[in-house]
Amino acid sequence: MNIRAAFCAATFALCLSANALAADAPPPAETPLTALPYTPSLDLRAMDRSAMPCEDFYQYACGGWMKNNPIPPDQASWSVYGKLYQDNQRFLWGILDGLAKNGSGVNAAQRKLGDYFAACMDEAAIEKLGAAPLAPSLARIAALPSAKDLPALLAALHLAYADDGLFFGFSSTQDYGDASQVIASAGSGGLGLPDRDYYTRTDAKSVKLRQQYLDHVAKMFVLLGDQPDAAKRNATTVMTMETALARASLTQVELRDPYKTYHRMDAKALQALTPDFDWSMYLHGLGLNSLDSFNVSEPTFYRALNRQWKTTPVANLKTYLRWHVAHAQAEYLSTAFVDEDFAFFRKTLRGVPSLKPRWKRCVALTDGQLGESLGQEFVNRSFSPQLKADTLKMAKQIEQAMSEDLDQLSWMSAETKKRALDKLATIVNKIGYPDSWRDYSALSIARDDFAGNVERGNRFESQRELAKIGKPLDRGEWGMTPPTVNAYYNPQMNDINFPAGVLQPPLYDAKMDAAPNYGNTGSTIGHELTHAFDDEGRQFDAQGNLKDWWTPADAKAFEQRAQCVVDQYSHYVVVDDIKINSKLSEGEDLADLGGLVLGWMAWQAETANQRLRPVDGLNPDQRFFVGYAQWACENNRPENLRANALTDPHSPGKYRVNGLMVNMPEFEAAFSCKAGQAMVSAKRCRVW
Repeated sequence: MNIRAAFCAATFALCLSANALAADAPPPAETPLTALPYTPSLDLRAMDRSAMPCEDFYQYACGGWMKNNPIPPDQASWSVYGKLYQDNQRFLWGILDGLAKNGSGVNAAQRKLGDYFAACMDEAAIEKLGAAPLAPSLARIAALPSAKDLPALLAALHLAYADDGLFFGFSSTQDYGDASQVIASAGSGGLGLPDRDYYTRTDAKSVKLRQQYLDHVAKMFVLLGDQPDAAKRNATTVMTMETALARASLTQVELRDPYKTYHRMDAKALQALTPDFDWSMYLHGLGLNSLDSFNVSEPTFYRALNRQWKTTPVANLKTYLRWHVAHAQAEYLSTAFVDEDFAFFRKTLRGVPSLKPRWKRCVALTDGQLGESLGQEFVNRSFSPQLKADTLKMAKQIEQAMSEDLDQLSWMSAETKKRALDKLATIVNKIGYPDSWRDYSALSIARDDFAGNVERGNRFESQRELAKIGKPLDRGEWGMTPPTVNAYYNPQMNDINFPAGVLQPPLYDAKMDAAPNYGNTGSTIGHELTHAFDDEGRQFDAQGNLKDWWTPADAKAFEQRAQCVVDQYSHYVVVDDIKINSKLSEGEDLADLGGLVLGWMAWQAETANQRLRPVDGLNPDQRFFVGYAQWACENNRPENLRANALTDPHSPGKYRVNGLMVNMPEFEAAFSCKAGQAMVSAKRCRVW
């Protein structure tokens, strides 16, 4: 795992966005937790009953929450998911703090967790070292004799930093053509800003942001020891190189098309693509030999990369590498580096006023590098066998609803239906935690060497990923750690994954009646299941191969129905004059709508023979919809909304609620809405 990567890159809901903004809250009194706090899955305090549900259901369901939950000063946004994530972090803090202090009475894995956390929390030792942890890498960069020697250097840096900012990313991936096999993957990268569009957009805000980025890079060079004038020149060199790579990179929308990122080639073809980069030298540096199968995600990018390697003076290559090594490690160095990294990437880019306290950063880092070991501790304390069984039952009910939905589709032929049902039948439900835990015994952790721990953790993960190449796929592997407050569907694995961390109140509440739970967790399961049949997921077959299993007529019918959703969301405003990029958010918007439909169907089946009564002034159908909406309650900073509009495939939370209700006749009936009201649409969209 790239420990700098956001959990939400392509998943359900942790990195949410909304167009509501609250003032900063004072820092809460933060202490470790010994148990997770309880919040009901339908919280009456979160509602605003003065709002009219048929005019703005999001305000009705979440208005109280938005008013009472201002954004903490160390956050870019604040949400129900974000609050649960922080509660989980405080719980993990309690576990790690105890293990760090208890040298005896713990096993080897627990001692490793405690030592890692203790080293991370030792600010005095980290401060004393300053930039010293970078010295070995900077010395190797300084000694680079020529561009021809770059492959060996890059191999060493990629292993040490596990960061695709160093020109490109290289790891393992399932073969799109044969999902049972793992091949080498050469991906794009090389950028310091979050996305290629930051380098290409010409609006005033983007131009200003690029200048701020230049200033930040120059300040980092000063921290590395450069004189101010030299630092400015070096920053310009970095920007020039990164801009060239950005212009050769695919857009976020293009990256959603798997056919545009699947270019399998042998070693000879890869070498021909970049004749000025010796791949055999690079692979030898990684400890890999005799590889002859690669997926090059963006050949155009690699042609541009080769031009950079061929024409850029070696001094400029060194400058670029110095910046990216410093950028990759800034969060783990002394205060000067941490503060400068925060000032641009969190404060300027996301509008966050305050740095997260060290305990949060150390918990997140421990989860990133020893996540399954920490996950065992979390599961043992917070995830019962009964909770796993109940969630698995709900997942099976959602699958049954999907099967019935497929059977009833009027727009899909029998031929495609059969293949869709075959795919549905092979989906694997992974609930809570993996069946077998990852072994970290080969990872060396020292209580007095934080920077070394981070580098060894990166190397351990890099080598673990690279070791998969050429071997059969391990279908039992997870892409998230058990404490994670998120969920995902993997189209190549053809599985849905629900970590234990996301199956806690208020998202799943064993004390609550069925309606909110099926509205919330049921719809989330349905969301992930629908990803198997969204605009991207539908292109993979039951085995996870990139294969067209649709008849042309059925594909066209799907695209017409999906376009209804794309057109609907394209009118919604994110912030200022920025509207949702609905081609980027298409898959998530389709999954939201399909998930709510499936959650409703499963709840109807679950309660078919029950006499349900109103509770707290809400009838059962209303409780289902309020239960759904309240997972999306959030506040957000405008800077973060602007950043998310470029890179986040999820729509803002408001539209993940209101955008669905206009398409649900069941919602209209539940709240007795009338034609002409905002939550009633004359043109409903429905795919699944």
